[in-house]
Amino acid sequence: MAEASVAADPNQFGCPICLDQLKDPVTIACGHSYCMSCIKSYWDQEDHAGVYRCPQCRQTFTPRPLLYRNTILAEVMEKLKTGLQAATPADHYAGPGDVECDSCTGRKRKAAKSCLVCLVSYCESHLQPHYESPAFKKHKLTDPIGHLQDKVCSHHDKPLEVYCRTDQQCICNLCTMYEHRDHDTVSAAEGRMEIQKQMGETQKEFQQRIQMREKELQELREAVGSFRSSAKSAVEDSERIFTEMIHSIERRRSEVTKLIRDQEKAAMSQAERDMEILKQEIDELKRRHSELEQLSHTQDHIHFLQSCQDVPVVPEAGFGPRISVYPRCSFENVRMVVSKLKDQLENGCEKKTAEIHYTVTKDTVLSALVPRTRAEFLQYSCQLTLDPNTANRYLSLSEENRKVTRGAEQPYPDHPRRFHCWPQVLCRESLTGRCYWEAEWSGDGAEIGVTYKGIGRKGDSADCQLGANDKSWMLCCSHDSYSVWHNNKQTVIPIKPSGSRRVGVYLDQAAGTLSFYRVSSDGLTLLYSFTSSFTEPLYPGFGVYYVNSPVSLCMLG
Repeated sequence: MAEASVAADPNQFGCPICLDQLKDPVTIACGHSYCMSCIKSYWDQEDHAGVYRCPQCRQTFTPRPLLYRNTILAEVMEKLKTGLQAATPADHYAGPGDVECDSCTGRKRKAAKSCLVCLVSYCESHLQPHYESPAFKKHKLTDPIGHLQDKVCSHHDKPLEVYCRTDQQCICNLCTMYEHRDHDTVSAAEGRMEIQKQMGETQKEFQQRIQMREKELQELREAVGSFRSSAKSAVEDSERIFTEMIHSIERRRSEVTKLIRDQEKAAMSQAERDMEILKQEIDELKRRHSELEQLSHTQDHIHFLQSCQDVPVVPEAGFGPRISVYPRCSFENVRMVVSKLKDQLENGCEKKTAEIHYTVTKDTVLSALVPRTRAEFLQYSCQLTLDPNTANRYLSLSEENRKVTRGAEQPYPDHPRRFHCWPQVLCRESLTGRCYWEAEWSGDGAEIGVTYKGIGRKGDSADCQLGANDKSWMLCCSHDSYSVWHNNKQTVIPIKPSGSRRVGVYLDQAAGTLSFYRVSSDGLTLLYSFTSSFTEPLYPGFGVYYVNSPVSLCMLG
């Protein structure tokens, strides 16, 4: 029963000085018990004129009492320790992520509360003095908090109780007298109220954005369902139409085959009739020829003369060619006509397929989530290289065809894609769908743009210059200004180049937008966006008009 009582009320065996369980217990003359090390340290600090007091009842002793280990109490503490270990469930001990009791020795138990004055976390057992002793009544308890030392001023080792609006940080009272003396300060509670009010406004804005995004998400889900249904119908209709086209071609093929076979049959039948007639005539002629041959060899003159009356010596009048044979008669022309039909069908199909591709990509845009950050743009990055066959002779390429510089004339061979007059060069790769790339220029300026493949190459007309025709779009960069060009129309951009000379280009072909950005350490700044129906693939291009003003394609990882 004694052991049960000990286990049931462990707090009566705590040291009033360290607030922990008694270790190496001693009992002084007034009857109060302490850890031997605790009472020794206390009396060492309280040594005044040889008078020693009990920390609890304040009774004085002269001279300093001798301390002896309380053997009975030490045994009780051992039993208490064993009983507590057996009585404490496993889930009362601190685990990963739990705040530990700072007063527990050995295996730490979970903290029940943290004291913002003591800056210590306590389990239920070590928390009892805060509930029972008047000395702790003014201490502020809160739910367990880890890293309580973060709540202490690193300069003055005092609790952080004040909020400095000027520096937007928590400080202690001493800080308001020194480092933050002339700053705008309020209590931590008031500072929290102000910031929490701002947070409330921010939360409202977030809530509005959430509702807006949820609405957009719902609309997009509905659009996805409709889009899938439309795509399914389009595939079924296309397959049906193409099947009808195939059947139509097969019917035409059968008709042409039948026509050729019928013509072949009629011609062969006529030829066979004519050959039969010719054979009969040949046989008749051979018979007559034989009779005349026999008659010519007879010795009887009278018989010869009498027989000549029955066998005509002179052929019938009009005897000549009976058949006209056409040596070039064949179906070769038919093959040529059918081959021409095939070419026309292929050309027509190619054009119509291009129109279908444009219609599918342009008119069936389900959504266009515009990137906001460079990281989002980089999802659409593409690696580009310059095409030497398009470079003007006064442009030289380097760095594996990723850098172009104007200088001396280069010995480039003739090529139909080469710019003959304007100092321009295009990339090998074409752009479709969504694409993002960056280029960096230096020196006095450069032109960065995109164009259709059909831009002119020979001559110095506007049809060959980037931005001067309806086939190209161009950003003109100089050391003090930006401007864009399309179809020979200029638009000046009221943004200065500042220190950055890197340009980002984003194409969303389906949405019909082409955007130019200034790229800097602060992020992307939109310079200008073109809106157009891009009906063909686009090729990046550069105009390099100044010597020692190179343009480089940037590697995007």
